[in-house]
Amino acid sequence: MKKYIICFSLAFGLSLFSFANNPIKGLLERIDQGASKKFIVEVVNQQNNDFFELDQKGSKVVIRGNNYVSIATGLNWYLKYYAGIQLSWNGMSAKLPKVLPAVKEKKHFETPLKLRYDFNYCTYSYSMAFWDWNRWEQEIDWMALHGVNLPLAIVGEECVWFNMLKKLGYSKKEINEFIAGPAFLAWWEMNNLEGWGGPNPDSWYAQQTILQKKILKRMREYGIEPVFPGYSGMLPHNAKEKLGLNVADAELWNGYIRPTFLQPTDSRFQEIAALYYKELDALFGKANYYSMDPFHEAKGIESVDLDAAGKAVMDAMKKVNPKAVWVVQGWTENPRDEMIKNMKNGDLLILDLFSECRPMWGMQPSLWYREQGYHQHDWLFCMLENFGANVGLHGRMDQLLNNFYQTKNNPLAAHLKGIGFTMEGIENNPVMFELMSELPWRTEEITKESWIKEYTAARYGAKDKVINETWSILANGIYNCPQGNNQQGAHESIFCGRPSQNNFQASSWSKMQNYYDPTTTADAARLLLSVADQYRGNNNFEYDLVDIVRQAISDQARIVYNRTIADFKSFDKKSFEADSKEFLDLLLAQDKLLGTRKEFRVGNWTQQARALGNTEEEKNLYEWNARVQITTWGNRFSANDGGLRDYAHKEWNGILKDFYYKRWSAYWQVLRDVLAGKPMVELDYYAMEEPWTKATNIYTAEPEGDCVTTAKEVFKKAFGK
Repeated sequence: MKKYIICFSLAFGLSLFSFANNPIKGLLERIDQGASKKFIVEVVNQQNNDFFELDQKGSKVVIRGNNYVSIATGLNWYLKYYAGIQLSWNGMSAKLPKVLPAVKEKKHFETPLKLRYDFNYCTYSYSMAFWDWNRWEQEIDWMALHGVNLPLAIVGEECVWFNMLKKLGYSKKEINEFIAGPAFLAWWEMNNLEGWGGPNPDSWYAQQTILQKKILKRMREYGIEPVFPGYSGMLPHNAKEKLGLNVADAELWNGYIRPTFLQPTDSRFQEIAALYYKELDALFGKANYYSMDPFHEAKGIESVDLDAAGKAVMDAMKKVNPKAVWVVQGWTENPRDEMIKNMKNGDLLILDLFSECRPMWGMQPSLWYREQGYHQHDWLFCMLENFGANVGLHGRMDQLLNNFYQTKNNPLAAHLKGIGFTMEGIENNPVMFELMSELPWRTEEITKESWIKEYTAARYGAKDKVINETWSILANGIYNCPQGNNQQGAHESIFCGRPSQNNFQASSWSKMQNYYDPTTTADAARLLLSVADQYRGNNNFEYDLVDIVRQAISDQARIVYNRTIADFKSFDKKSFEADSKEFLDLLLAQDKLLGTRKEFRVGNWTQQARALGNTEEEKNLYEWNARVQITTWGNRFSANDGGLRDYAHKEWNGILKDFYYKRWSAYWQVLRDVLAGKPMVELDYYAMEEPWTKATNIYTAEPEGDCVTTAKEVFKKAFGK
């Protein structure tokens, strides 16, 4: 290894950059003021694999790498496995030791997986709809620390479209009827709907343009390549009448009119695509990667010449940047083989969106298995993990490791170029994202049992047998969703579903199946509570404590719910009264517990929304967007008949007491009346829900109460010990 480094340095030269010229100083100072003085950063020019090294020079730790993202990844590795500091969404700053633990022996890590992607279109609405620059700055730091160098970057896409449609002759009113509101832009961008959540004020477009420019500037300082949204044919549904174009008839998506589709083979496709890219370039510049998903979850495309359509989309992109790569999601039928079969290697990068559960790249068995994978095209192994940004412990540890390691020598993985985080929502289940981010850098295969011990020591800054036992229970239970279970993310909370006599999943498409013993989460919570006093003030511990106790209460409530329904069906009035009361008491206890952490307060979400408004009218519009998205999602039709209600449900303080409690209280009263001899009444849930979406009562983001004390109290209330 010494010989390699010496030869490498002679061949390529060793470039040492002062902290004044690189973004790592800013990163370190944001982690802990003065931290940059404790490290030496060395950027080494290298053309092959990405790498980082941990070394020591005197009293200072050396982080060496081939680029700033590699160095940031190395810094994160050092903090976790030497200093016992894990930076995560629940805490991106920490107090470093006055004297850093020494790197006694130089360590070298490298990976051939040079592309590491981040984000799903849905992430931008379910988690990031109301972020300001301060929150974005933290996220870009998180990305660099976790090795991400290829994120989807779509903030301000609506600003490009506003300018483009204006040039095409659309009025401001018409444009605002087309572009969705802040909490629903993802589904507009994916061609699912028009206008819902709008119209947006002029100030929205101005501030999002400024925000995206800040985001791109910081990304480029790190050397992170943004993936811009490209053009693949979307137009307003009235484009046929307005522009005289030959377009597909606009269809409905869960009750909403979809944008229409201009076939890429149309004579004016290249003209309109060129206008789009011109406006994109004018606002944000060019990119080397463009994201496009034509025919995403689309019907009625039998008449489309897919080969010609793919070539037209590719040609329009290449005219902007001849070396650009088209990024496309591997999801259900997309990308269709007929569209990509004649494209050359290197022009397309496919995101195998759900590799930890439904790999499409050729590994058997899988719900969406493709016998020949993606043929000649480059692709990324991605982890979706979370749908709807729902709250809940969830993971597929064994399946993730198994599926990832099966790519090692599989001929269908010959064009594997990296990994990707493609979650619909973030800021939850950090354990899965830490595991995924490390896989490219570990040369030896790991087991979840060995890795979880390293994880807990890093996360809590201490080795603890009780904590290891806690996480062993979780890693072999709720965090080990097995192969064959295709559910979409977390086991949904019973509190968050519209009440009925057959409640199981809260949303329409979760595909939930029982796969773990619900009493095990209580066992894990009990163990963690037994050592909680030792870890008071430890941010990561307190966040996990609340999350794990929350899961235990949620699982217990499902048991109590089933008991209450059995009481009703058995006509056991006395037991029904006791059990229905216990269910509601658990819900209120959950609300109290979650109020102790900012991350679990609905006020954190609604206050983010209101903070972006410049006037009371704007603040109310943004808060309405925030409230609707996590409850009814849409209007009466799309909520009820379209099935969108509760898709993005949140087990959060505030909404539990003021929204979910009211539904359950009303439902138990209906059943109570039936037991008293009255006829069954069908509740109009939408009529109960809509007033909350329109309200503007204040929910604060600031936590209330001590989380350790409260966790002990509510756990005892739920389990009696």
